[in-house]
Amino acid sequence: MSQNASKTLEFYYDFGSPNAYFAWKALQGVRERTSLNVIMHPVLIGGIFKITNNQPPWQAFANVPNKMKYMQLEIQRFIKDYKLTEFKFNSAFPVNTLLAMRGAIAAKEAGHHETYYPAVFKAIWEADKDISQPEVLAAILIEAGLDGDAIIEATKMPKVKKGLMDATQACVDRGAFGLPTFFLADEMYFGKDRILQIEQAISQS
Repeated sequence: MSQNASKTLEFYYDFGSPNAYFAWKALQGVRERTSLNVIMHPVLIGGIFKITNNQPPWQAFANVPNKMKYMQLEIQRFIKDYKLTEFKFNSAFPVNTLLAMRGAIAAKEAGHHETYYPAVFKAIWEADKDISQPEVLAAILIEAGLDGDAIIEATKMPKVKKGLMDATQACVDRGAFGLPTFFLADEMYFGKDRILQIEQAISQS
């Protein structure tokens, strides 16, 4: 593993995953401590589940109440450990993120992705916004200094729709089955709880 590769983390995300939000926030501290370069890749979590025949945890374990309770306990521990005090569980969950993820592809093509994804992550998991609504998403983007109406319009373009489909398939082709998924060089990590392992791997490289 080259020095540059050991300091670059590819992060596959969908705004609809609270664990992707948790991981994004936790990685901010890692970046400060290690000079880690994080490359964010927008993909569609529903597409990943469909391709891999997987299910979201809230659906897969709906009939296992003890598992569901423990998952909530893990979330609270993670929030406490990383001091994620701004988190609010979204009242519209599970949110349809197709529009927002197509918007991420459009923003990426336009060179605005680094402004786009933090604004939308904060909107859904800190401000309790329903980002599935075009007018809501446009307002969020305008507040962030982007041309929200233009990005919403761009989500209708065939190349943007195909771009999201292709990115999702490429993520699965690398071995992903859910989100958040990370690659440090060619080594895959899955889930918010792998942040510590990622930091350890970087420190040891």
